[in-house]
Amino acid sequence: MKAADEQAFREFVTSQMGSLRKLAYVTCGDWHAAEDAVANTLVKLYPRWRKLDRPDLYAKTMVYRAAIDETRRPWRRGRERSVGDAVPDVPMNDPNVMTDERLRLRAALNAVPARQRAAVVLRHYLGLSLEETAQVLGCKVGTAKSHTSRGLAKLRELLATERINLSGDRMEEWTSAVA
Repeated sequence: MKAADEQAFREFVTSQMGSLRKLAYVTCGDWHAAEDAVANTLVKLYPRWRKLDRPDLYAKTMVYRAAIDETRRPWRRGRERSVGDAVPDVPMNDPNVMTDERLRLRAALNAVPARQRAAVVLRHYLGLSLEETAQVLGCKVGTAKSHTSRGLAKLRELLATERINLSGDRMEEWTSAVA
């Protein structure tokens, strides 16, 4: 690979690493698996770098698929357990209200089905268009639209019990809270 291409790849990785990790985490729900998915994606992306018109969209598609694959690996399901599995989750009131809200939002987001969750994150957190979201998810635009709509409806339903309104004025707060 030429030096200019290598530099462009490095800049891409530097600028996109955070959003790729977040997409992988939201998809699989485990930071370690998310980091593995991103690393595997970048290894596969490097030799294809010069051939891509939209490397950002290609990388997001690959990360999404790799994150799902990471959760399907048999050794992840059975033998490996994180230390957090042994410690019970005890809800505690935090003096910082935003922290509590972020935890509730994250828990609600994790309760949304994976494809709907991915569609919501791609559309409203990463800011992709419907067409880009459909391309990342590997489906038609209408399917991506319905996944997004159903995912938001499920989030609203889950958060209604927590008295959090996820309507338009709170969408920006929600996207920053999920970060």
